[in-house]
Amino acid sequence: MFQLRIYTLRSPQALQQYATVHWARHLTTFTTFGVATHGVWTEQSGGANRLVALIRYPPGADPEHLTRQIMTSPEFADDMAGFDVDDIIDVQTALLDPTSFSPIR
Repeated sequence: MFQLRIYTLRSPQALQQYATVHWARHLTTFTTFGVATHGVWTEQSGGANRLVALIRYPPGADPEHLTRQIMTSPEFADDMAGFDVDDIIDVQTALLDPTSFSPIR
């Protein structure tokens, strides 16, 4: 199961810090929990400061449960050290199932 995650940050500076420091750290943490990252992008058009990520959960995983497990881990706390989480003003998620012809499965 894939998930599209869209984070809206308070400012361009917060987006830059979150993307280049803290979300970059998540790559190792996610791998520890069996979560694969397929891409991470930033958007700064129209005044929107967004980070968009496409991740994949391991087969049979409960995405909600695994996300809670990751977010309460010491590894995740280390990832977020030095970042003001109040700078994340919105997070949207969508679970995605690949079609039979999708190049990413």
